[in-house]
Amino acid sequence: MKKLLLSLTLVLFAGHLFAQPLCIPSVQEQKPAQGTVEVEQFSAITFDNPQLKSVADYLSIAWENTNYTSSQKKGGANSIFFSLKADKKLGDEGYRLTISPKGITIQATSKRGALWGAQTLLQIKETSFINSGGVYKRLLPCITITDKPDYAIRGFMIDAGRKFYPLSYLYSLVNVMSYYKMNTLQLHLNDNGFKDQYENNWDDTYAAFRMESDLFPGLTAIDGSYSKQEMRDLIRYAETMGVEIIPEFDVPAHSLAFTHFRPSLAAKKYDDAHLDLENPTLIPFLDSLYAEYLGGPDPVFCCPRFHIGTDEYSNKDSAICERFRELIVHLCNEVKKYGKQPVFWGSLTHAKGVTPVPSDGVLMSLWYNGYANPEEMHKQGFHMISIPDRFIYIVPAAGYYNDYLNTRWLFQHWNPSLIRDKRFPHQDPLIDGGMFALWNDFIKNGISVGDCHDRILPAMQIISEKCWNALRDTSDVAWEKWMNFASLLSDGPLTDEIGRKSMVNHIDLKPNTTIFNPKGSLFPIHQIGYPYMVEFTIDWADEKPGTVLCTSERSTFYLSDPIKGMLGFSRDGYLFTFKYKGKPGKRETIQLKGDKQGLSLFADDKLVENLKPDTGHRTDDKKSTYKIMRTLVFPLQQTGDFSSKVTNFSAWR
Repeated sequence: MKKLLLSLTLVLFAGHLFAQPLCIPSVQEQKPAQGTVEVEQFSAITFDNPQLKSVADYLSIAWENTNYTSSQKKGGANSIFFSLKADKKLGDEGYRLTISPKGITIQATSKRGALWGAQTLLQIKETSFINSGGVYKRLLPCITITDKPDYAIRGFMIDAGRKFYPLSYLYSLVNVMSYYKMNTLQLHLNDNGFKDQYENNWDDTYAAFRMESDLFPGLTAIDGSYSKQEMRDLIRYAETMGVEIIPEFDVPAHSLAFTHFRPSLAAKKYDDAHLDLENPTLIPFLDSLYAEYLGGPDPVFCCPRFHIGTDEYSNKDSAICERFRELIVHLCNEVKKYGKQPVFWGSLTHAKGVTPVPSDGVLMSLWYNGYANPEEMHKQGFHMISIPDRFIYIVPAAGYYNDYLNTRWLFQHWNPSLIRDKRFPHQDPLIDGGMFALWNDFIKNGISVGDCHDRILPAMQIISEKCWNALRDTSDVAWEKWMNFASLLSDGPLTDEIGRKSMVNHIDLKPNTTIFNPKGSLFPIHQIGYPYMVEFTIDWADEKPGTVLCTSERSTFYLSDPIKGMLGFSRDGYLFTFKYKGKPGKRETIQLKGDKQGLSLFADDKLVENLKPDTGHRTDDKKSTYKIMRTLVFPLQQTGDFSSKVTNFSAWR
């Protein structure tokens, strides 16, 4: 594996120096001008309205760590100047970015629009390397960009009910979304696994509710949850980054966490994952749950929308369909009572009935046309989010839907106007936007946070593109240019979940020390992502079980694992080991090659074992299997307390 420097050499077109495309999502309009300006020219970030201070402060951090300061004054030749100004052409989220020798200006009608202008500038800067006589310089093209989105909602839904995501990852996710102008993050906060993975016993089947609860403390998942203050802080931080969080409690199906807590709520004539719609205590229970998180002077969900779920409930008889529709109406009214817009999964075609469900003031997520027929929902006046399962559902390593999104097909065929097999006119006033989703259906499949992010980033890029600039050129040539450019872009300046920047060269590891912490970095890089190579020379000592080589917040690599004393690693609640144990007194070179399929161990250039995907069996049918992923995003934060001598340690992608 070669150590690669990711860079983009700009191409000269008719005297203009600029990259194509300039950013993701692609801009709507650009007017190149003669010349370039050096990144080093800019030493100040200024603004003309106090509302823009947070955007200027963000750019002062993101531009070159902490070297730049922001202030409220007019810009100059060495300044990046933000300005708020009414402009009907820009709309709510649009911006105008001008780069010239006289300085950089970003004009917008809103704080969010100014932030999107800053993100475009940062992406141009990230790919602004030019090779000049063997020396890499950063040059920005002189250009004027006028840009705004085609759709108001550009989003992602993450299933945190069946897989817990550390709070730090949710912050990283917000940063990455902001970098790609994705403005909506739906947090699916409760769900359950398949009972056939648990001996067909609902009592043993995994289920989780991810929020701290004072009213129902036994409801909160013990293997990972978010406190009320953590959620408030996350929602408020996301708002500063232009991202709206939509929390979701999914009822009355996908509700095993609630029936584990209170068995009397289970609909026994269906299954324990269904709430009993005929139980008179159900509505008071849900109302009190809503009051805990939506009510009060400082609500936990301090955001403008709340998702009530209502996905995949039984429609076996007409009476239960009426109760289901009545519940939707009740929960929508409860959400409105707290001054928020209700959002729900489209199920009204599936639950056909006579009980009217008003469309006024609500938003519907359309995922499958058999559950909610898009044409019928359109006739009823529902505002809709296009989230068609066949195209934009990710279910990691499941063997159905998508493991990774088909970005080429989406680039050339999809935008929010297409809801499965029904295409509406571009920018139909009832289609508010589009989203993609990542579901963690299989609880025991070994998927890590790193594996999820490896799938999320390319999906983020393509859905951003198709929601912002839906009618752009979709030719094969345009696709190739876009994909090549996408591969060069990172997670953005505030995070590095893909571990792209984490190169370590030929150092000796000392026990209990920091491995990788770039000088001056506000956001330390603690891991290296796929594909990578880690190599080191080790003079083995006798290591006790549980001896750590390297660790981070997300994972640990062991010289001697806690159970059998083998080389191995742990992350996301899993422990995976190689059939290999260090021999005291022996010197050897260890190589670890990691990718999205697994981790391979080499000793003195000989393959010891490849931890490729394992196989799990669903207990109702031994022929029905699922993958168990044994991958590792390698930790590079701290060393452990080991006795062996570790020298010449290197890690690179």
